[in-house]
Amino acid sequence: MNDQTLRHLAKQAGLAFAQHGLMLVSAESCTGGWLGHVITSIAGSSDWYERGFITYSTISKQEMLGVSSKTIKKHGEVSEQVAREMAHGAVSRSSAQVAVSITGIAGPGGGTEKKPVGMVCFAWEIKDNHLRSETRHFSGDREAIRQQSVAVALQGIITLLRDTRSFVA
Repeated sequence: MNDQTLRHLAKQAGLAFAQHGLMLVSAESCTGGWLGHVITSIAGSSDWYERGFITYSTISKQEMLGVSSKTIKKHGEVSEQVAREMAHGAVSRSSAQVAVSITGIAGPGGGTEKKPVGMVCFAWEIKDNHLRSETRHFSGDREAIRQQSVAVALQGIITLLRDTRSFVA
């Protein structure tokens, strides 16, 4: 995978957003803004990308996105539950109608037996309509894990908009 592939996915996402007249907000942790970078490398992305939250620390997830300390304590920062709260907080604290969130362990350290390096959790939300999440396990070095995470986030956006047509008038 390379940056050209990521830009292609971002262009596809942009076409889907343009078709529906919607805006996107992102909430990133382990990708540190890479998703926002790829999206904003596309000319015209300001028509469909409202903003991005980079919430690398625990406190930033809580302060900026409203992630519950109880959720973090019970499930850990790298969990679908936290990813879901990140997406919900992002869409609630923006003017966008669609959110994507990413939280994971990019390595090389920080992994455990239960949550190994390469474990990344995602969530996608359409405001007041639909929320889904998933966990993926990637291999490779830190950059490869982060790059694969950006690709999955973008593909998830495209799939969400394609499969959830009922929310659009």
